[in-house]
Formats: sequence, C-alpha cells, structure tokens
Amino acid sequence: MLIKKKDLAPVLAELKKLYPKVVIPLHHKNAWELLMAVILSAQCTDERVNQITPHLFKAYPTAQDLAAADIQDVEKIIHSAGFYHSKALSLIESSKRICEVYGAQVPQTMAELLTLRGVARKTANVLLGDYFNKPEGVVVDTHVKRLSFRLGFTRQTDPVKIEQDLIKLIDKDKWQWIGIALILHGRSYCPARKPNCTACPLAPWCPKNGVK
Repeated sequence: MLIKKKDLAPVLAELKKLYPKVVIPLHHKNAWELLMAVILSAQCTDERVNQITPHLFKAYPTAQDLAAADIQDVEKIIHSAGFYHSKALSLIESSKRICEVYGAQVPQTMAELLTLRGVARKTANVLLGDYFNKPEGVVVDTHVKRLSFRLGFTRQTDPVKIEQDLIKLIDKDKWQWIGIALILHGRSYCPARKPNCTACPLAPWCPKNGVK
C-alpha cells in the first residue's frame, strides 16, 4: 500500500522527533574530503571510512596531491574499504578533474558532479544537500531504498525512480533531512534481515507492520 501525501505528516513528525538534527556521519573538513569519503563509503560502513580517511588525507592533504598520487599507494591506504582498485581510481580521477576543470574546487551542480568518476546521484545529493545546502534531490542509499519501500513511500526498486517518488511526496525543504533521517532509522530499528517492528516508533504507520 502506497502512502498518500496527505497522510504523510504524522510519519514525518515522528521521524523529526527521533532525528531533529541530522549530521553527516562521515568525518570531513571540506567539500573535497567529504566527496572522497562518500566515494569510499560505497558498500562500506561509515565507521570503516572514518578509520581510513585520516591516513588518506595525511598522505594526500589536497585534491592536487591525490590527483598526482600513484594508484598502488592509494590502494594500500584504502584496501580495507573493499573494491579498492576501482575506488582508488575514482579518488584519483575525480581529483584530477576537479583540479583540471573546476579550479581545485568541488563543483556545486548536479550536472557537474556527475561528470566526476565514482559519483552518481546519491553521492552528488550528499554534497549538494548536506554540504552546500543546495538540494536537488534526495539521498537514496540501501537504507533509504529499504525503508521507502517498507513504509509505502514507493514501489520502485531502482534508486533513481525511488528518488523521483520521494521528490514528489516530500517537500523540498525536507529533502536534505529525510535521507539522513531514514538512514539513521534503518540502522536503529529497521535493518534488512530483522526489523525491530515491536520497538519501532513508526510501526503505527508502517504497511509492513500490518497497517491498512
């Protein structure tokens, strides 16, 4: 059962009580560091990324430094993040493009961010919404995908189509917040295998929990 926009208010209100302020869990000091961290976070925990990035940024403090790096040296630093060859290539190539095309500054539009290696809409939405405060969409990771389906926000399985449904359903001033809030809720109450429905504050509105 899909939720209607007019019935969404109590769900969002409960989420707002649970997660009134959301903070990006990836440690960073600037937009470039955040971009590198998000690229590393694909199929990797935030905790692991936060263990890796201090070593990465000590070795390569700027985009210029990483752009000139030897890929094997980068692979050694990020090895525990998984998919280290592809991720190392993305870190280096995206840093090169940022330096060569954008004056060593992370671009601030969706179209420009999507030209960077390793950057899809999820990564771009994190930068635009959570760092630059210029949301162009909603972050859709595995948690958001799962909860959006379970809560009846969408019946799509493709992240791009899920994002489009969320954009239609949720007001723009909540786009930045909702993505992180759903990620936090997924971790706290609604993991993939054993959702804790009995303790979940959203259970009264959740179709998965038997709401009609």
